[in-house]
Amino acid sequence: MVKPGGICPSAGYYWKAACCITDIHKMPYFTRLILFLFCLVVLVESRKPRRRRWTGQLEMPRPSHLYKKNLNVTKMRKGKPQPLLRVEDHDFTMRPAFGGPAIPVGVDVQVESLDSISEVDMDFTMTLYLRHYWKDERLAFPSTSNKSMTFDGRLVKKIWVPDVFFVHSKRSFTHDTTTDNIMLRVFPDGHVLYSMRITVTAMCNMDFSHFPLDSQTCSLELESYAYTDEDLMLYWKNGDESLKTDEKISLSQFLIQKFHTTSRLAFYSSTGWYNRLYINFTLRRHIFFFLLQTYFPATLMVMLSWVSFWIDRRAVPARVSLGITTVLTMSTIITGVNASMPRVSYIKAVDIYLWVSFVFVFLSVLEYAAVNYLTTVQEWKERKLQDKFPCTCGMLHSRTMMLDGSYSESEANSLAGYPRSHILTEEERQDKIVVHLALSNESNSSRKKGLLKGQMGLCIFQNTHAIDKYSRMIFPASFIFFNLIYWSVFS
Repeated sequence: MVKPGGICPSAGYYWKAACCITDIHKMPYFTRLILFLFCLVVLVESRKPRRRRWTGQLEMPRPSHLYKKNLNVTKMRKGKPQPLLRVEDHDFTMRPAFGGPAIPVGVDVQVESLDSISEVDMDFTMTLYLRHYWKDERLAFPSTSNKSMTFDGRLVKKIWVPDVFFVHSKRSFTHDTTTDNIMLRVFPDGHVLYSMRITVTAMCNMDFSHFPLDSQTCSLELESYAYTDEDLMLYWKNGDESLKTDEKISLSQFLIQKFHTTSRLAFYSSTGWYNRLYINFTLRRHIFFFLLQTYFPATLMVMLSWVSFWIDRRAVPARVSLGITTVLTMSTIITGVNASMPRVSYIKAVDIYLWVSFVFVFLSVLEYAAVNYLTTVQEWKERKLQDKFPCTCGMLHSRTMMLDGSYSESEANSLAGYPRSHILTEEERQDKIVVHLALSNESNSSRKKGLLKGQMGLCIFQNTHAIDKYSRMIFPASFIFFNLIYWSVFS
């Protein structure tokens, strides 16, 4: 209830006069209801937070007592921020300190991976981080905290950067996933760090005279394209420590022995002297793969060709087919090795081993050709001697025995039952002596077993030529001697 002349407690200050104009009890019911609803609305609106009028400035909300982190005021500038690097105020087409001494540009490299090395194309592919260090006073900016500013590749197009390129490069590119892998860091005093991630394929002059027992030294060369040593001085920033490699770098065919850096001047007759930096690395080839794929098969083919020395000289199909098989196999091995190598004009170490092995296999085929020819000549001479001196027809169970010239004339004449008239002269005895021995029936029955064994031994001796016997020793000894010299020279 509100008394006349009082204050309506629910309406507050603004509606004091409206609530106290008249007595509520004297109003009609419908009017009192409207007045009650009006006072209720005023009460709800009075409890909402009040808004200030717009003054043209943003009002910062008060931080809660739970949020105690200090806000970075430098990130909330009023109006358009002023750039610290005044790039538009300078001409960056000119190098720093133009007209003065050469600007020093330090370089360091971190090798991420050696992707591939191709003997056929004589090149290698490397992925690396290339960093440049120099000072450009035009990029200096004031800073109380002495902190640097980092930018991406968009700023690189607006300022001066060294024009370093890779000498003898075939292909190269800067990685651009997900953005260009370029980083630019500027310090308050004007020092600049410029870093890129690059994959480059460069030429490598390889020497295959000791292949596959060789070591290759390749180099990646860096040089300024336009600025001579009078304008730009390239140098390794930390000496030998300027080149760092990832410990996980490995190649399937090579062992990385050493990485090192060098530098020297390069002269061009038309433009002058330039500073050139070298990234040198030495690779040694793994030999085990070639032992399994080349040396062991070639050695086994040579040893297989020696089997023919123990085969009967009258087994022509066996010895000929074995010799031809080993020769064709060696030709296939030689062709397969040369197919994966460049067509160089000098002899490689693997060529020496394969061709010497091929010669051994080929000589084993020629050895059997000589044995077969001499056997044919010997049989022809024996038939000729038999035609000249036929056997005695009146003797029972006669046998012809071939004696070489080592028997004396008295020993030949002392054979019982042999007529003197059948003894050959001295000139004929130098070739062959044919002696006919008459064996009686009694002696045949007692010596039957012994003669059978003697006949088998004589047959085996006659089927083995003297060249085969010597070849069994000469060929293996010569091949072992060759291997000792080969591995001592090239390993």
